[in-house]
Amino acid sequence: MTIHFHEGDLPKGAGFGAAVAVDTETMGLSLTRDALCVVQLSAGDGDAHVVRLNRPGYDCPNLKAVLADPKTEKILHFARFDLAMVETHLGVAMAPVFCTRTASKLARTYTDRHGLKDVTRELLGVEISKQQQSSDWGAKTLSEAQLEYAAADVLYLHALRDRLTEMLQREGRLELARACFEFLPWRARLDMAGWPEDDVFAHG
Repeated sequence: MTIHFHEGDLPKGAGFGAAVAVDTETMGLSLTRDALCVVQLSAGDGDAHVVRLNRPGYDCPNLKAVLADPKTEKILHFARFDLAMVETHLGVAMAPVFCTRTASKLARTYTDRHGLKDVTRELLGVEISKQQQSSDWGAKTLSEAQLEYAAADVLYLHALRDRLTEMLQREGRLELARACFEFLPWRARLDMAGWPEDDVFAHG
């Protein structure tokens, strides 16, 4: 594993191929209160790129170009949150997307454990640490432990996508999953517009 740390933005011309794994680190889970601090990416080649964003201006045209590229699939775990955070703070609507958490819920109906750590352990036999999940991502200097944590959250998403796609195909749910992925940007916008907890499709 190689971690490439970038202050403020990706290098100009950075490319990630047909699919890029993406994750974010924030100061909390509120779209209106908490800042987007870090975006990490991987092309699935064993390298991770960790971008510490400059706040509050978020001047990162190269990163935005990668996230906005309609020809590049964005692979995320719990895409709903990351999509909303990125659009809120960077003004970028990421699409198309593949959400490994949504895929897990549709494919792994024999369990209620769909966190990244659990899915990675079962499907890939890899243990990842979540110790830095609640650390201060707004700090001026990120620790080595934080960088390793951020990297681990994207390094295995390509392999998870492939394994979960096989399971979805086997169970006859791939078309359903794809429809859910297409709707996810709109579900994120419902969160942004003030409907984070409500199921607008529910009766009543």
